Amino acid sequence: MNNLSEKQKRQKRGLISMLFLTLLFTVIFYLKSNKTEDVTFGFVLGEEWKLINEWKIASKSGALIFLLIAFLGVAISYLLFRKNKNLTLGSFLFGFGSILAFLCWAAAGKFIPFTGLLQGAIMLSVPLIFGSMSGLLCEKSGVINIAIEGQLLFAAFVSAVVASITQNALYGLISAPIAGALISLILAYFSIRFQVDQVILGFVINVLVLGLTNFFYTTLLIPYEDKWNMGGSFSPIQIPVLSKLPIIGPTLFNQTILVYGMYAFVIFIQIALFKTRWGLRTRAIGELPVAADSVGVDVNRLRFKNVMLAGLVAGTGGAYFTVGAVGPFSQNMTAGAGFIALACLIFGKWTPRGAIVAALFFGFANNLQGNLSIIGVSIPSEFMLMVPYIATIIAVSGVVGRVRAPAADGIPYTRGNK
Repeated sequence: MNNLSEKQKRQKRGLISMLFLTLLFTVIFYLKSNKTEDVTFGFVLGEEWKLINEWKIASKSGALIFLLIAFLGVAISYLLFRKNKNLTLGSFLFGFGSILAFLCWAAAGKFIPFTGLLQGAIMLSVPLIFGSMSGLLCEKSGVINIAIEGQLLFAAFVSAVVASITQNALYGLISAPIAGALISLILAYFSIRFQVDQVILGFVINVLVLGLTNFFYTTLLIPYEDKWNMGGSFSPIQIPVLSKLPIIGPTLFNQTILVYGMYAFVIFIQIALFKTRWGLRTRAIGELPVAADSVGVDVNRLRFKNVMLAGLVAGTGGAYFTVGAVGPFSQNMTAGAGFIALACLIFGKWTPRGAIVAALFFGFANNLQGNLSIIGVSIPSEFMLMVPYIATIIAVSGVVGRVRAPAADGIPYTRGNK
């Protein structure tokens, strides 16, 4: 143990945690289970090509199969640990096997729309991905963005009102990033120009937006709902041929314009941050601004621009709650999504790909608890809401390990200061 590096020690703790949980799941989902009903997994949502329509299996048999996959994941993780490699593959198999074993146990005698679970996970992850990308742009530039929640909520409010007035969801979508940028303007101006504490400022902005939207909701949107809060929403758009593919077709290629925009943006941000001069300068002002300043980069000006860009991104994510999903606005409808997006950013080690994986994980967990409640599984929904957070703690402590924010994150810059 003394010869292990810090990374290996964290991996060892994660490996022990995975083994313990797999043994615990084996006892609960198989050895102590008295469920004899079949569980049915559905793989067809609409008119896609049918590879397999549904799969029916006995609850205990299915749990055993997927628990063996989880054990395989633990074994692969051990081999990767011995070779001093990342445990990603083993962790994925462990997570996949554990979740499916849980479904076989919890949904005995029920029907699980598996493809629908995946499709819903993509949809629910949209505001989280846009929110985490907004936080990424800010924090890579050295500005802490706690105000993601306020940006999402204000954009949702504005997009609903504009869509209702114009009776056009597209205008609502266009207005959302503008609304997010207005909130970012407050963050950028006070944190960069006056060097106000960025964490406190972010919380103040969130409270301000919550108060404003609640006030206008009760005084304007409720009394005059037909005019101010009856905007429509986008319908899914099927991509020819691709939407017909089994499972992945409905999941990825039968979504709204917001989801397709998300696909394009995450590719763009990955390339822009690591393959362009702007990305190099952005990462430089977040790590060592004095060095960037010494080669002619205007640190505070670039920070201001990036924070404004982050507002546009978060605002687009806020549109999901209204024109991207239900249409009308309701009080505090973001329900902490901005803080979850911030958690996704940290979980993903301040990288685009990591944040996306974390957001998809949260989206799947939220959609899963909703589906289990609908089909009548006798597990309290509050417990299901806790699952992604518990899993995040395990993952961060054991698999992800120590995470480090950009070195200058949250530190105001004044020329001449080191």
